[in-house]
This record gives sequence, C-alpha cells and structure tokens, in this order.
Amino acid sequence: MSLTAESVWNNCLEFIKDNIQPQAYKTWFEPIIAVKLTENALSIQVPSKFFYEWLEEHYVKILKVALTKELGKNAKLVYIIKMENTYGNKQPFTEKIPSSNRSAVKSQDVDIPLNNKSPELRNPFVIPGIRNVKIESQLNPNYSFDNFLEGDSNRLARSAGLAVANKPGGTSFNPLLIFGGVGLGKTHLAHAIGVDIKDKYPEKTVLYISAEKFTQQYIDAIKKNNRNDFIHFYQIIDVLIIDDVQFLSGKSGTQDVFFHIFNHLHQNGKQVVLTSDKAPVDMQDIEQRLLSRFKWGLSAELQTPDFETRVSILKNKLYRDGVEMPEEIIEYVAKNIKSNVRELEGAIISLIAQSSFNKKEITIDLARIIVEKFVKNTKREVSIDYIQKVVSDYFQMDIDTLQSKTRKRHIVQARQLAMFFAKKFTKASLASIGSQIGKRDHATVLHACKTVDNLSSTDKQFRKYVEDITKKLSV
Repeated sequence: MSLTAESVWNNCLEFIKDNIQPQAYKTWFEPIIAVKLTENALSIQVPSKFFYEWLEEHYVKILKVALTKELGKNAKLVYIIKMENTYGNKQPFTEKIPSSNRSAVKSQDVDIPLNNKSPELRNPFVIPGIRNVKIESQLNPNYSFDNFLEGDSNRLARSAGLAVANKPGGTSFNPLLIFGGVGLGKTHLAHAIGVDIKDKYPEKTVLYISAEKFTQQYIDAIKKNNRNDFIHFYQIIDVLIIDDVQFLSGKSGTQDVFFHIFNHLHQNGKQVVLTSDKAPVDMQDIEQRLLSRFKWGLSAELQTPDFETRVSILKNKLYRDGVEMPEEIIEYVAKNIKSNVRELEGAIISLIAQSSFNKKEITIDLARIIVEKFVKNTKREVSIDYIQKVVSDYFQMDIDTLQSKTRKRHIVQARQLAMFFAKKFTKASLASIGSQIGKRDHATVLHACKTVDNLSSTDKQFRKYVEDITKKLSV
C-alpha cells in the first residue's frame, strides 16, 4: 500500500493525540491539512504564520518523533502558510504580508531537527526582547464571587456570571454583557468570572483586557503589518473578557477586527464576556452589526445597591479587614452614601484611617464628620474645567480635541454642549466661558447655546446627549 500525505499525517495525529492535552490537540492540530507527500517530505497547510510559529515553539519535538516514525530519520516537514477566509465574508479575507512572504501561499522547508533559533511569537502581551510565550490571563485573583455580595441590584448579573463560569461557551449567555454606572462592580464581576473559570477549567485559555488596550494593540499590529497574527492570537482564546467595550465607539477599524474575532469565537463555542457603562441600545457610534451580536446573549444591568446590600458590603469589607464597628455607624454610612460601591468602601476606609491615625474611638459623631466631608468631596464642584472633562469623556475624546479649531461635526457639537452646560451650571460670563473653551469669543458661546436649544427640540439623538450629560453633571 503506497503512502499518501493524508495517511502519513493521520498516523502522526494518532500519536500526537495520545501525548498532548485534548484542548491543545483541538486548537493546534485539528486545523492542519495534509497537502502532499514527496519522498520523505510531508507538506502541511497551516492558517497563519503565527500558527506555524506556535507549533515550532511548543510542538517541534513531538512532530519530529511522529514524523520520524512514519518517514524515517531523514523526514522533513514543509509548512504551507495560507490565510483562510474564516470570517464569513463573500470576498476572501486578504492582508498585506511583509515583503519576505508577500505571496498568498508561502511554502517553507523546515528540516527536522530544527535549529534552536525559535521564531518570535506574535503575542501582543509579550514585552519585546523578553522570552515569554505563555498567554497570561491578566486577571486579578482578589476579585472573586466570594467578595462580590449579592443583592437585588446585581442578582441577575451575578447569577449569569456564575452560570457562565460553570459552563463557559455552553449557556445561552454568550456573549454576557454586564453594564451599569461607575463603581458598581462591573470590572470586579468580569474578573470573578475569569478567575472562577481558570479554577474550574485550568486547561482553558482565559484573557481579560480593556477595550482601550485591545485598540492600542490593534493599532500597533497595523503599524507592524501583523494584523493577521493579531486576529489569530485572539481567535485561540477560549474565554475573552473585554472591559469597557463602549471605548470602541467611533473606532471603525477596531470594531471591524473585533467583529471578525467575535464571530470566530462565538461560532466555535468560545465564551465572550463584555462590560460597558451603558446598555447596547444607548451605545453611540458602534456599528449595528456589532450591536446586534452584543444582543445575542444576555445584557445584565448592575444597579445602585439598595440599603440592605450597602450594609452587607460594608460588613463584608470590615470583616475582611479584621475591623469591628458598631451597627449604628455602619447603618449611618450606608444611609448617607448611596451612589456606588466604590465610594461606599472609600468612606469606610477614611473612617478607619481617621480613627487609627488620630487614635480616636469610632463614634457616630466621628462618622458624621467623615461622611459629611466625603459626600461634599465626592459631589465635585461643577467648574468649566469639570464640564469639559465630563463632555469629552462622554464623547471619548480628549480635552485638546474638544478645544481645537477643527470643524468636524461631532467635535463641534461636543464643544457647543460644553459651552451650553458652562452657561447653565456656572456663573461665568459668556466671554469667560469662550476664553476657557478653546479661546472663543462671547458671540460663539451665544450661538452654541442657541444651537443646543434648537437641536434638543428637533433631534432625538441630540436630546439624549443633553439628558445623559445633565445626569452626569447633576450627580
């Protein structure tokens, strides 16, 4: 019986399958296609250069043993690196490849044994010049379900998170989108899901990343002509957790690449967890095709905790810190600080610190002084600078852009809104407002206020901008 590429490779796979983890086999060997056999050289097709580099880095020894068993000691392995259209597009997905391998298909003879110069791994988390091929989860083990206390305000999100952690990719909560205001525990819950999955399924590759860092990695990949490697890196993740996904607003290139990565993960039963400061329906400048995918799973809101939950949070915090405090003081703090968990814990830390540093007993009078100061400080002074910060953050731009001379419509509107709110919330003159917001004159500020009034009454979307920013400035 004559040997064929398929028969040789299938025999190799049988041997490899018996000697590595099932998940590793599925990820790294099932996608390989045997192409041809010429004397003692087997040609195999792999999906990307990244894939080839990973095989070389981790599985060269087992490949050598398997192939030598089949073809003898002079066995050779030839890699054919071919970018496949795995994204469901009508047109093939193509990418510019560096000049050394510009053709769509690259064949490369790799003698076994190989030399010791391993190719550089395209892992966006690796610091250049430092050898580190392991994909670290980037998770914080201090964020767990144990210290994420359940209450009416978070029960749905926490329960869904536990379900995902028990069966990642195997529930209808895929993606799981957790949304809510600042300091309510979105990041904590996202980490807790990842930490629990790593504990239950140590063989799974779990990765936590902020949308901002994801965007920066993508920009770097484009600059270095590594877009395909970037995509493939994220396609091999079993559980991808992206924090503050609203940061992708207006970034069409990053949204496009995330769309392809999301599709691949979802189609292959991998889990996606997202957090956002707003529900999908309220996200601005996110492509409709991406928003529709956010809605495939479950969107769970984290709301402001009620009184009972705030008391439980404080008691848990004190217990973990080994501090005892009278019940009436805990309840006083819980009644007076209602905004979010972060400020609640901050107030109790301030109270403990004052008591410790000044060697004062924790009394209701001390609590009253601390809470009054804390509440006063957290109710930020509404200044023109603060208004500019809130508006620029809302539209995901920096203050320099807001103040610039550009006439781009979305920037002009943001600038006009800043002027409108400065007139509404401060006692500054029109000339002073104009001077502080991009060195404009009083006539520009007057025009901005009239424009905001007009658009608020005629444009539903613009009216929502006004309402959202008003809420943020009124906190």
